[in-house]
Amino acid sequence: MSLAPGSTLGVFGGGQLGQMFAAAAQKLGFRVHVYCPESDCPAAQVAELHTPADYHDFQSIAQFAQSVGAVTLEFENVPVAAAEAAGHYVPVRPAGDALYTVQDRSREKGFLTAAGIPTTPYRNVRSEDELHKAVADLGTPAVLKTTKFGYDGKGQTIVQSPDDAMRAWSYLGKHKCVLEKFIEFRREISVLVARDMEGNIETFGPIENSHANHILDVSVYPAESPQSAVEAAQAAARQVALEIDLVGLACVEFFETPSREVMVNEIAPRPHNSGHLTIEACGTSQFTQQARAVAGMSVAPMTAPRPAAMANLLGDLWENGEPDWNAIERFPGVVLHLYGKHTARPGRKMGHLTAVADTPAEAERLVREAREAIVRPRRG
Repeated sequence: MSLAPGSTLGVFGGGQLGQMFAAAAQKLGFRVHVYCPESDCPAAQVAELHTPADYHDFQSIAQFAQSVGAVTLEFENVPVAAAEAAGHYVPVRPAGDALYTVQDRSREKGFLTAAGIPTTPYRNVRSEDELHKAVADLGTPAVLKTTKFGYDGKGQTIVQSPDDAMRAWSYLGKHKCVLEKFIEFRREISVLVARDMEGNIETFGPIENSHANHILDVSVYPAESPQSAVEAAQAAARQVALEIDLVGLACVEFFETPSREVMVNEIAPRPHNSGHLTIEACGTSQFTQQARAVAGMSVAPMTAPRPAAMANLLGDLWENGEPDWNAIERFPGVVLHLYGKHTARPGRKMGHLTAVADTPAEAERLVREAREAIVRPRRG
């Protein structure tokens, strides 16, 4: 049974994904209660309620959970114990089991392998001996990643040669890691997948992604992938949703190889940066889809009548002062989203631009040129 309009949805996490989720949920007639330690987080700026408490404050979590009809999350590093504590009172979507699977790269890789879903070849590394054996098995170059708390390029480094292995492991603090074979790929793509309580599934994508300094830079829909890769990526995303018993929305990221195969790189059990373009491109955005599934409603088709693109706005753009937002008016169809973060830092996601156009290339050109136009010239 779906929640009635006027009900309250809870969300763990107060960043921009929570902010956009709240806005989408409110348009569906729901109230939103954010649980996030930071007092002035982006999501709290638009939500009706905010609990500024620690994720290990189980008394506050209990009170939070009893004030809402269902709970979701906006980042995957919410402690599993917090999700399970809330789950004693209300449905948590996705559930703690799914969160547990994807929070650890080793578990995530093992899950994919056991499910027969193609992923990058890897080895677990928990000791110096396992490190050297992994390098011997996979060869170099390879990518060494910590099993937890890695995002936007953090928690990983390239192993250029066998002699470089110890340097790489020491750089990551000699924590538990996975070593992944370095994949030569044609493009990186992502597929959004939503599943409701009745088991209905909708996908969107693939979206083609380009990165700068390990941070997503520009996303374009549709990807230039051949139809065989499109179908394989969509099928893999659907299988992931089934295998983790997803209720909600997730993003599955892939490498597309020169032989047109796709390999899962990572699973994000939440909306994704690459899916921001769905706000303008689709009748049902990724955030609306998440709110629908979490509230017990059926998932809706995610279709984009025209191509679209998204460009991230990082704190680096503020180096010479507040960007010239008026310059965006020179680019018809470009839409600005700012997240309400008060301090701009290099690499910090402050907002994004989107555009819908007749071709993917035109949409990408618009967001890239608009982003360049807003940068203030260096003084002096």
